[in-house]
Amino acid sequence: MTHGFFITGTDTDVGKTVVALKLMSAFQQKGLTVAAMKPVSAGCKKTEKGLRNDDALQLMQQACIELPYDVVNPYAFEPAIAPHIAAAEKNVEMNMDTIVQAYRTIARQADVVIVEGAGGWLVPFNATQTMADVAIALKLDIILVVGLKLGCISHALLTRQSIMQQKQNLAGWVSNHIQPTTLRMEKTEETLRARLQAPRLGTILFGDHKTPDKQTLSLMADALL
Repeated sequence: MTHGFFITGTDTDVGKTVVALKLMSAFQQKGLTVAAMKPVSAGCKKTEKGLRNDDALQLMQQACIELPYDVVNPYAFEPAIAPHIAAAEKNVEMNMDTIVQAYRTIARQADVVIVEGAGGWLVPFNATQTMADVAIALKLDIILVVGLKLGCISHALLTRQSIMQQKQNLAGWVSNHIQPTTLRMEKTEETLRARLQAPRLGTILFGDHKTPDKQTLSLMADALL
């Protein structure tokens, strides 16, 4: 049976890709076949092969199996704006069935699939659905990336509240020190540990995008399987 995890964040640019790559490495250290997906992306670059998103390319490079780009990233848009706005500008209607079929193609070939969302939990996907609906449609456990900065406690707790209201499983969370000048980060993390009521999988220090040691990776994987 394939294990699937959906990476969401308290905001955009909080380190979802960094966490996704670390988790992929953690599962790979366990000897599992790991793949990834970025269902929707914006801020893509034009290439000879079409639009390409850097986050999606990093996920593809880390994966154990080779997959077509349009399976990993079915919807890619050039402007670095909310994806549903970019889609509307191109007269593209993003369809959930496209995402589900792509995920199933990947899941048939992997033990673990890491799916990275776009922006935060409730970023619109189309006129009626959000990124939360993507996670729900794929039936994935949720991992929350909290970008540590002023205001993140409320963002994290509101995200958790929404996840719980939609009866989804918050499998764990990761704190990411994205602003080194943020005051009382230790106290902030203590508050999050007390109130998020989900396992803390780890902390990423500012500027630390390197893979953790094998013991840390093993603990991260064990907490989720």
